[in-house]
Formats: sequence, C-alpha cells, structure tokens
Amino acid sequence: TDAELNGRKKTFTEVQTERLEQAERTVLIKCPPKLNEKKLLQYLSSHGNVKSHFFFENRGIHALIEFLEKDSIASLQDAIRIPSTAEHHVVPFKSRLFTFTLKNPMSQAAEETPLHLSPQSHIPVKELIQKLCCADSISSQMYILLNEYQLTEENIKLRFLACSLVRDFTHAYFPDSTVKPFGSSVNTFGKLGCDVDMFLDFHDLQKRATKMEKGPFEMEYLMKRLPSERLATQKILSVIGDCLDNFGPGCMSVQKILNARCPLVKFSHQPTGFQCDLSVSNSIAIRSSELLYIYGCLDSRVRALVFTVRCWARVHGLTNSVPGNWITNFSLTMMVMFFLQRRSPPIIPTLDQLKELADEKDKHIIGGYDCSFVSDLSKIKPSQNTETVDVLLGEFFEYFGNFDFRKNSINLRKGKEVNKPESSPLYIWNPFEQDLNISKNVNQPQLEKFVAMARESAWILQKEDKTQQVINKEPWGLAALLIPFGKSNPSKMKSRMKGIGSETIRTLLDSLKLSNSNNLQKAVGK
Repeated sequence: TDAELNGRKKTFTEVQTERLEQAERTVLIKCPPKLNEKKLLQYLSSHGNVKSHFFFENRGIHALIEFLEKDSIASLQDAIRIPSTAEHHVVPFKSRLFTFTLKNPMSQAAEETPLHLSPQSHIPVKELIQKLCCADSISSQMYILLNEYQLTEENIKLRFLACSLVRDFTHAYFPDSTVKPFGSSVNTFGKLGCDVDMFLDFHDLQKRATKMEKGPFEMEYLMKRLPSERLATQKILSVIGDCLDNFGPGCMSVQKILNARCPLVKFSHQPTGFQCDLSVSNSIAIRSSELLYIYGCLDSRVRALVFTVRCWARVHGLTNSVPGNWITNFSLTMMVMFFLQRRSPPIIPTLDQLKELADEKDKHIIGGYDCSFVSDLSKIKPSQNTETVDVLLGEFFEYFGNFDFRKNSINLRKGKEVNKPESSPLYIWNPFEQDLNISKNVNQPQLEKFVAMARESAWILQKEDKTQQVINKEPWGLAALLIPFGKSNPSKMKSRMKGIGSETIRTLLDSLKLSNSNNLQKAVGK
C-alpha cells in the first residue's frame, strides 16, 4: 500500500480499511520443499490474477498469495480436497490455509529455484551491535536499528491475514463483525516478532442502525439481553475461543482469560507464527493506536528515537516481556513523545493542539472521555526543530536523568510537567482516560534503575571518543549503550570513578547494582 494518496499521507482509517480488504483476497500456502516458484505462480494464475506474493520460513516454506479478485479464492478452494488420513479424523472447516505437495517430487526436484525469503524476525542484538560499529555516525546507527527492527510490508500483510482468518470464524455468528489489529501492529512502533493484538468489532453494526428507515414503524431485532456489557464480552469471547480451539486450523494453546480487566483469548497461530491476543472492541485502545500512528508519521526522528530507547531499555532489563513492576514499552514510548513535545521548538504537537485541529468527523466521545484529534496529517504543520537524532538521544537521557519524578507527572495533553495527582513513583497520564496513570505498575527501585541507566548513558555519549574507540576496535556510540553496563568492562567503570572521584559516580555504580543509593533517592524521592 502506498503511504501517499495523491501526494497526501493516508489517514490511519484509510490504511486500515485498505489492508483489511487486501487480507480478504489473500491465502496462505504451506509449500513443498524443492519448489519451482514460476510453476507455483503459473498454477495459481489459472484461478485468477496474483497481485503480489512473498515466501517466508516458519517450520517449512510458506507463501502468502494476494489475488487481485476475491473470487479467485473460491475458484482455488473448489480445486482443493479435504485431507484423507487413516489415523486422524479431520474437522472439515475450510479456511484459506492450504498445504501443497508435489505429485511426483523426483521429476520436479530438478526444477527447484532458489526463493527469496522475507525475514519475519529481527536480528539478535549481538549482530546488531556489529552492524552499528560499521556506521559513520550515531544518527546513522539509530536509523540502522530502526531498519532492522521495524515491521516490514510483508510482515504487516501477514498480521492482517491472521486477523482476517479469525474473522472467518466470527462471521459464522456475527456476519457484520470485523476483526482488526490494534496497538503495535498498526501504530508504526511495532518491532518484528511482536504479538498481534486484535479485537472483534461490531461498530459497523451500530453505524448501520442509525440509518432510520422511513415508514410508520420503529423496528428492531430481538436480541438476547444481559445485565452488563462485560458479561456479553465474556460470553462472546468464550464461544469464539472454543471455536478457535476446536475448529481453528493452526490455532494452538488457546487460553481464555475472561476475568482480566479487559477479557481476552490468547492463542498461538502456527501458520503465520504469531502469538495473538483477541479482545472485544476497545475504542480507546484504537484511539491510542491512531494517535501514535500520527506521531510516527509526522517526523522520521520520532520512530528512530522510540526504537532506540526501547532497544536500550530491553538490553538493560528496564523493560520485560512478562508483566511486573517494570516500565512498559507503552509508557516508554509516551515518555519519548513527551520529551519531543518539550523540545524548543517542539518536534511533535501536544494532544490538545491536535484536538484544536479536529473537525466534525474527528469528534469522538468514548465513555464520557473526549478522544477527539485531527486525522488528516496534512493539517499539522511540520516542526521547525532541526536537532539531529543523536543530539535528541543524548538530551533524552539528560532530561529524564534529571527529571523531578518526586513532584512531577508527565502529561501529553498539555505537553507540560504537572504536579502528580497521587504518589505513584512514575505518573504518566493516560492521554484519553484522564483519571488513569498508565505507569501505575512501576515501583520505586525500577524507576531508580531507569534514572541511573539514563544518567550513565548520557555520560557515555558525552565522553564519547569515537576515533579512539574505533582504533581500539571497541563498540562506540549507540553500540556502547547496547552492552549491559559493567559487563563490557567493569574495570573501566571503576577507573572512570577514580578519575572523577565524585560521590555521584560512586552512587551511580551502587544504583546500577540496584542498592539504595542516597543520591538517586534524593532525585527520585520515595
């Protein structure tokens, strides 16, 4: 999909709609080993025009095939048979997942052609560090990291296909429903390998209901009534979860987590290789996805900085894939956004400024919260700020290394530090549900560790002597920040301390061991 539409950037909704439609014209084929690509495409073309395709590896070679017309899929399905197995009985659900094998493998093996495989995961940090050392500046290091980690066009198509395959199930019960991805799959900040968050949406249903028919009658469906929306959500997800578990080809490890604050079904979708979380329509989560999409599209520095900071946080154990007292990637992303709003001149607008630019169609009131902001990117004036990403990285660490977390909270609506409404160690206002703190889970030791790491990183970037490090074949710039401190060269940190002989560095070292450092506690407060 072209990000431009007649020279203007597409809105979030336009991109989503286009990709969902594209996914409906798509099938996934598990290919035989020794495959001739031309023969495969030639055969598929007998069912209709193939618009695009790519191959990837996931326990064998798979091909994602996008047809020009949806009808081509029905034509192909007509030619495909139900597997006959002696030892199993199959559930005869006909999906858009197929297995192709060669009829006479021996004669066709000679025609095998090398396939180009699209990577579906990012390179390990060790390899990344080697790549970064070959770059010529910290800025280019940051863009290399972005390129290695960001979702590819192919991976995004696969994510939308996973949603579309789940929709084939929900259709059986709710013909008007759609299944859409939200969060990192669509907000421009997802990295290769991240989970697919998807939700089941009935909103198209409500829109249609507002078209009142002429005539003398008020007309409505007879529908089951339940005491609460939550109960309805739980019942719907329970049934869909059972369907995926019992009939869903390639759906494994289905877990229904119905008592969570936001009830969901977790499952592993083996054909695409994704871990998926399915919940029922959460309008506020969609607004957050769109807000981040806008910030990510406005200025290329935004994504470069977010990906760098998130990779840095992961390496130093500041974020974690399991829930706990750690800072989440979402909180970290919001901290970067806030920092960029605080630059002079600002790099991105505040949420209140985006709300002022909103017109009638951008008005969204959800559960009493005003979630309105402009959707048309061309209405937002580009930033006048010319700082380079390497400068911004150093300034980010400097800013949060010295932020008064005891007193202040982070508010993206106003783009200002405001007094904390309550005493959580880290307080980041939920951009839409203004009475919620998105970082309520973060405890004092974790915040102190973050501050310590930020200070240490600011220090490393300031004291950077690139030429010397390149001569010594040492990691430099961003590469030096992606090696756990104290591991790369513990004696170096000690000698650095002697040189300065200051209390600060000593406490910093202690705090890296996460002991109670007095200095940091003064800065961060209990």
